Amino acid sequence: MRKFSLVMIGALIGAGVTIVGTQSRLFSSTSAIAASVDTYRQLTLFGDVFDKVRSDYVEKPDESKLVESAVSGMLSSLDPHSSYMDAKSYRDMQVQTRGSFGGLGIEVTMEDGLVKIVSPIDDTPAARAGLQANDLIVAIDGDQVQGLTINQAVEKMRGAVDSEVKLKIQRSGKTEPFDVTLKRDIIRIRSVRFENKGDIGYLRISQFNEQTFDNLNSAIEKLTKEIPGDKLKGFVIDLRNNPGGLLDQAVLVSDAFLDRGEIVSTRGRNLDESQRFNARAGDITKGKPVVVLINGGSASASEIVAGALQDHQRAKLIGTRSFGKGSVQTIIPLGQNGALRLTTARYYTPSGRSIQAKGIEPDFIIEEVIPDDLKGKDQIKGEVGLRGHLKNADESASEDAANQSEAAKDKDSPGSSAYVPTDPALDTQLNAAYDLLRGIANPALVAKKADESTDKKTESAANVAEKKGDAGKSKGKDTPK
Repeated sequence: MRKFSLVMIGALIGAGVTIVGTQSRLFSSTSAIAASVDTYRQLTLFGDVFDKVRSDYVEKPDESKLVESAVSGMLSSLDPHSSYMDAKSYRDMQVQTRGSFGGLGIEVTMEDGLVKIVSPIDDTPAARAGLQANDLIVAIDGDQVQGLTINQAVEKMRGAVDSEVKLKIQRSGKTEPFDVTLKRDIIRIRSVRFENKGDIGYLRISQFNEQTFDNLNSAIEKLTKEIPGDKLKGFVIDLRNNPGGLLDQAVLVSDAFLDRGEIVSTRGRNLDESQRFNARAGDITKGKPVVVLINGGSASASEIVAGALQDHQRAKLIGTRSFGKGSVQTIIPLGQNGALRLTTARYYTPSGRSIQAKGIEPDFIIEEVIPDDLKGKDQIKGEVGLRGHLKNADESASEDAANQSEAAKDKDSPGSSAYVPTDPALDTQLNAAYDLLRGIANPALVAKKADESTDKKTESAANVAEKKGDAGKSKGKDTPK
């Protein structure tokens, strides 16, 4: 490796000298050469350290693991979502996105060296055991999580179906960690569930996998057959605690409710990483009003859907601020060596908003009534609370200003609630959505200020429904927005 680096340095210097034509070009070329030389010196340093570990470590190390650990460390230094997957992890990921896999049923991330639960998945061992968003997993089967990569921790939690795993959980508000024993199961993600509410179709999307759009299409077909068109008030799309998933499925779900216009755009460092996705003609609800529910656990693909429908005024958003994961990860296969999950772009809503580390504010900010034993434990800081998160593209170019901004956010931001009551009768956000569609006055519905420089104005749900109804007569599919 050292020999290769020296050869490359010589080639770069030779090339730089031969193309010099002016003083400014000389300065530019010299700076580029200096940067390249420094980079290859660092690679030489890696080779030196690798040789020393291989020859002098107290025990003979596994060289392939050394290289994998070095790659994992390099990627984890970029942002919380870039990572290396070995061959088995890559296969597991492919199975998971198809909607069926073995495990516990939790979406996790790393925080301060521990595994943090983003959200449990509906109807899985984790959800049935009462695991919650923000819980920290500090040990797995008695082995400390500290020092493991996210992939290593996930690997330890997976295993044969019906086998048991013991997790030690640290929960905010509890002084001591506690143990939870779960039985592994085949996790079959039914990404869309639906209910006929008499005059409203309720659709719960738990994540975006390969089956999501087909499941949504089928659910809406069934609901529109069950509820007569003249009786159907509209649809509630519940994206609360949906951690995201596949970009193409988010685009298809958004397209299902839009006739035209941009859905989302991605902008990367290179032109070939920038894309724009547009809606095709056709709305599967035939212009029926739509309300979308979001909260602090709604991330990534969920935010794409919420942002597209909000910007096009196709749906009204109810709940609390979303997670704020506005980056795109590309899976790059590495042959037999697994794959690279690399952040390659930021995504933007149709109006040009980058919600990275900011999240999407709902049109009606409604907090759930939190039980006393959960108060203060339901808050999720979101993307901005993750160490090393990618900055929002709109933040100051000044590194000092960006650091100050981030510090202020981490210190002052109260986070966003991710609590959803298990009893629908106690679900304030859900019932507010029903009331909005039915035109029933609800004091919980507070209109978000239209202009950030003006004070919030309170507006009754009855007035909102009346205005949207008038707009619906002229525009067909703009109620509620």
